[in-house]
Amino acid sequence: MHYTKEHEWILVEGDAGTIGISDYAQEQLGDIVYVELPEAGKKIAQSEQVAVVESVKAASEIYAPAGGIVTEVNEKLTGEPGTVNEDATGEGWFIKLKLSDPGEVEGLMDEAAYQDFVAGLE
Repeated sequence: MHYTKEHEWILVEGDAGTIGISDYAQEQLGDIVYVELPEAGKKIAQSEQVAVVESVKAASEIYAPAGGIVTEVNEKLTGEPGTVNEDATGEGWFIKLKLSDPGEVEGLMDEAAYQDFVAGLE
């Protein structure tokens, strides 16, 4: 799993990537009440806005850690947005992509670097 400084994560398996937000991000947002996801088939560039999350505290844009074509969206979040709070790095994933360049994740943080980054924010 790789992370961005904006608290998105991507799990890369071959030329496919699953994207979501970190546990830290969902804690900061509080109770998530709405998730807006893109359509399957949409082409997304790295760092482009890919989703919107609304919580009782704020609305937040979610950006793609890597570019590609959306192959699947997590429809469960439409009816149960709180799934992101319950399991941000598992069942609370947002989208799956066919990556245009799997090498784009090379510049992202690994788990240890991300934990150090978050520790520095507190």
